[in-house]
Amino acid sequence: MTGMILAAGLGVRLRPLTETTPKAMIEVGGRPLIEYAVDGYKRAGINRIIINLHHLGGVIKAHLGDGSAFGVDILYSEEDPLLGTGGAIVNVEHLLGDDTFVTVNADTIVDLDLADVLEFHRRHCAVATMVLRKDERMADYGMIGTAPDGRITDFLGKRFPGATTDGGAPAPEHYMYTGVQVLERQVFSHMPRKGAFSMTKVTYPGMLEAGLPVYGYPFGGTWITVGTAEELAAARTALGDSGL
Repeated sequence: MTGMILAAGLGVRLRPLTETTPKAMIEVGGRPLIEYAVDGYKRAGINRIIINLHHLGGVIKAHLGDGSAFGVDILYSEEDPLLGTGGAIVNVEHLLGDDTFVTVNADTIVDLDLADVLEFHRRHCAVATMVLRKDERMADYGMIGTAPDGRITDFLGKRFPGATTDGGAPAPEHYMYTGVQVLERQVFSHMPRKGAFSMTKVTYPGMLEAGLPVYGYPFGGTWITVGTAEELAAARTALGDSGL
């Protein structure tokens, strides 16, 4: 199985820090952000990792190398121009093989048991599983509603086929997306073959409209995103010098 780390972002909201350091290499808890993602994959037994690069990508590559120092095998995908969350995945389709694959964001620290997420994904025969969480800011991020069995029925304000409209049915449970997803190769049928695009704006609505089994895995553990100076300061305060 292959895991992908999305690490090509410009880190605009963290300037001037990211003018010389890629966001994925900013230190929190005594280590670069991207190492948390690498370790998360390794703990789940996913030892083959693809990392997409753009802004100051050479810094990331110099630090991680081929991954052997971290006990994994790392491949790189260099983007110019940026391809977005969906285009980045299409760009490495030839490296993914025929198996299930996982993607995470390099700027997010998630204390998540990926093996448990994969078991959930397989048990539900899902084409895609999004790791979801409750958050007081979820209305700002975009809310995702699930049925009692976890199947996603409401996505960013729209209800899709397969959602129960019976007035006696439980209301959807709402969450927000954490940036962690498990995918099957069927997702490529709902992806443009070229250019930049967003998974949440293009691929997920397409899959849900087609009635494919897309599920949400509820997660209540540590989730720290580092996209702004305020979030960076909060992350460093939360994790101190020792990290997770």
